[in-house]
Amino acid sequence: MDTSGWTAAPARTASLRRRGAVLERAILDAALEQLGTVGWNGLTMEGVAAGAQTGKAAVYRRWPSKEDLVADALQAGLPRLDAAPDRGSVRSDLIVLCTQARDAMFSRPGFALRSVIHECDHAQAERFHAVIVEGVVEPTIKLLREVIEHGIERGEVRPDGVNGYVLDAIPAMMMYRSKMCASEWTDRDIEEMIDQLMVPLLRPHGG
Repeated sequence: MDTSGWTAAPARTASLRRRGAVLERAILDAALEQLGTVGWNGLTMEGVAAGAQTGKAAVYRRWPSKEDLVADALQAGLPRLDAAPDRGSVRSDLIVLCTQARDAMFSRPGFALRSVIHECDHAQAERFHAVIVEGVVEPTIKLLREVIEHGIERGEVRPDGVNGYVLDAIPAMMMYRSKMCASEWTDRDIEEMIDQLMVPLLRPHGG
């Protein structure tokens, strides 16, 4: 009996097997998908392995705990807001920036991040503090600061417009309305927030 063909299938399987960065990306994507669908409490290493079409051992080899896996998944998946818009007016710039933030909030990594924030207990949340601050909070505040400073330079914004309360206003409003009021932040919602809250707040005294 000719058995020469029997070795071909395993060889082909081995050549198609994902390794290294490709497999890790698939696992991280599966973790984000799980967070967005079943949430932090429902996520399991077994479920992630199934979603990535790999074995549970491949997941545990790289990430010994659920917290380690989710931290890396968020870090790899969170959208990057790298450059402040510069459309010539603080109103236009804030609308563009808020639209980008809205799109990030409702992306798969955004849903995953909110699942972690809302469901984790205090001890678990500590594990993600640096990821959230360095990946979301600080970049957002930096871009808001740049937009407002450009407005000050153009004379559109009062000189003391850059302060912690002003910089907190947009992120706080967007998170509050999203969580407590189930707002999806349409383009019109964003324009109304900028026109009714931020533009009057930033306008020069007597302007």
